[in-house]
Amino acid sequence: MDPKRELTSVDLAALVGELGAYEGAKLDKAYLYGDDLVRLKMRDFDRGRIELILEVGEIKRAHTVAPERVPDAPGRPPQFAMMLRNRLSGADFAGVEQYEFDRILEFVFEREDGTTRLIVELFGQGNVAVTDGEYEVIDCLETVRLKSRTVVPGSRYEFPDSRLNPLTVSREAFDLEMEDSDTDVVRTLATQLNFGGLYAEEICTRAGIEKGMDIADADEDDYDRLYEAIERLALDLRNANFEPRLYLEDGEDGDDDDESARVVDATPFPLEEHAELAAEPYDSFLAALDDYFFRLELDDEEEPDPTTQKPDFGEEIAKYERIIDQQQGAIEGFEQQADELREQAELLYAEYGLVDDILSTIQDARAQDRPWDEIEARFEEGAERGIEAAEAVVGIDSSEGIVTVDIDGDRIDLVAHDGVEQNADRLYTEAKRVAEKKAGALAAIEDTREDLEDAKRRRDEWDADDEGDEQADDEEAEEKNWLEMPSIPIRENEPWFDRFRWFHTSDGYLVIGGRNADQNEDLVKKYLEPGDKVLHTQAHGGPVTVLKATDPSEASSSDIELPDSSIEEAAQFAVSYASVWKDGRYAGDVYAVDSDQVTKTPESGEYLEKGGFAIRGDRTYHRDTPVGVAVGIQCEPYTRVIGGPPSAIEGQAETTIELEPGRYAQADTAKRLYRRFRDQFADESFVRKIASPDRIQHFMPPGGSRIAEE
Repeated sequence: MDPKRELTSVDLAALVGELGAYEGAKLDKAYLYGDDLVRLKMRDFDRGRIELILEVGEIKRAHTVAPERVPDAPGRPPQFAMMLRNRLSGADFAGVEQYEFDRILEFVFEREDGTTRLIVELFGQGNVAVTDGEYEVIDCLETVRLKSRTVVPGSRYEFPDSRLNPLTVSREAFDLEMEDSDTDVVRTLATQLNFGGLYAEEICTRAGIEKGMDIADADEDDYDRLYEAIERLALDLRNANFEPRLYLEDGEDGDDDDESARVVDATPFPLEEHAELAAEPYDSFLAALDDYFFRLELDDEEEPDPTTQKPDFGEEIAKYERIIDQQQGAIEGFEQQADELREQAELLYAEYGLVDDILSTIQDARAQDRPWDEIEARFEEGAERGIEAAEAVVGIDSSEGIVTVDIDGDRIDLVAHDGVEQNADRLYTEAKRVAEKKAGALAAIEDTREDLEDAKRRRDEWDADDEGDEQADDEEAEEKNWLEMPSIPIRENEPWFDRFRWFHTSDGYLVIGGRNADQNEDLVKKYLEPGDKVLHTQAHGGPVTVLKATDPSEASSSDIELPDSSIEEAAQFAVSYASVWKDGRYAGDVYAVDSDQVTKTPESGEYLEKGGFAIRGDRTYHRDTPVGVAVGIQCEPYTRVIGGPPSAIEGQAETTIELEPGRYAQADTAKRLYRRFRDQFADESFVRKIASPDRIQHFMPPGGSRIAEE
């Protein structure tokens, strides 16, 4: 199994109590290593020197370490470390809390001149935000500018949206969450109850419940046992009833003491899910984590001798795939941030008079030497009288000369001594800078893809040396009958396009379509490249459908000639997932254009709604294109549900079911398909794991359907 590289919500709940024992310790100095590891050196009257590590990169952790294991101090301290020292040197550690059941820890330090809070985000891209006692952000490792939340210096720190806390959930709320699910028990616990994969499985095992049990098959007695298992876990965490364990995978000879054994997990108490692993007990969870991450780093540094044993190509390939996923997430984050900055700049021009009124009022007052607190008070009075410009002002930072305004729900920071145009230009410049970071990330992802291909090439060369084994593997592959196999291994893959509608054509080209106006907007603005084809139905309400000539990470090319068969399948996809199907019709007209004919810029007098676009030039029509959708289960190279035109899906799936417009609701038809798939496979648990009704529904057209042969 892959070793743990990020602390879980359960881990953090256990850590809070042990870290709280250091309350009263004095902070001596702070260090920053690279851009993701903070070290806080403290001293305690009873315990002496304490070293606290906060890491928010690929490894995400927060725990104390033995002084002899701390890295050497870096050279010249960066600005972030100097800021921490200025605010925290001599401060008392006042405690630590976990935010709800999220992977967020809040460390509080007190000094005579005020309170400082270090908010450590151990999820996503990771972050450390430094705030004052009122949660105003002083500085942070990463700025966050999303529609859902903002973390930037000068703003109030915004926590992520609240999630259900399974450790405090009432029985009534627990029942509602379970009954609202349409997947299996373990996935419900992992996602809707927020336990994550490992502890969802542990709850099932402790309760004696089959993990793959369909939620519809669970009864009141099953709910009782699951809830009791959750209560016992919560009680152990509240009472610090810990028996920490460090788990290892045995060496090749199965000997627990074998030097090749690798650490894979550290937990606050023994887990039944890890019963088959070698375990080492510890007196404290902090000590277990210290040893775990220290030994994990040593394991990562070890390289197998290629002359004596086969390298672990699977782990290397999985590592590069994880890095690519993280880089893709960063690219999408840069895109979203740049879009939001450009939208803010456009809002300033859209509300030019209002913004100019605000800035002029401040500039006139400052020209008369009026203090900032008086200016802020005047805006507050104006807001109480209903003056629009005053109501738009939500905050003033006198130290930086920044005024924050709320325009159509977007909060925008304005430099008070600049005009509207200068502030808009600043936002456009920042958007350009973020877009340049995206270009750098695209270059980095290309390098990682090269590393990935190199690892695959070396794996293939190694395997080719043993032709006898290779021939045996080929014979075994030929004999595979997935439907009759008693146990099918799960090989999951979540590609970047999974949030859209998608399929691969018979020729191997990717087709993606929007599910709503926001996704249609994204497809045209972010993913449309030279050489792509855009298809759309004549009927209103169809998705933007893009037939990709290249992958987004590849160099775009207009020289690729897309096969007619792929264009025809993309046309059928476009008409099937449009209002044509929803209206119960069996055919519709579709047009196709090149990517350079599509624009988001309207002509004078035109207006484009969100998700809309304009077409310039001639269109190629596909008249009376028949609707057609098949949903299937793919077993290799990945195990997953796929869906799209029958001619494409039937060649890529082990089994398929074809649909046509009908009277059954989408959810009801999805359940019928699920039962049919479950009956076709000998390994029913495999179907429950990868092809739940909600996952099947992900690939179905909008509106009513029925199985074609019924």
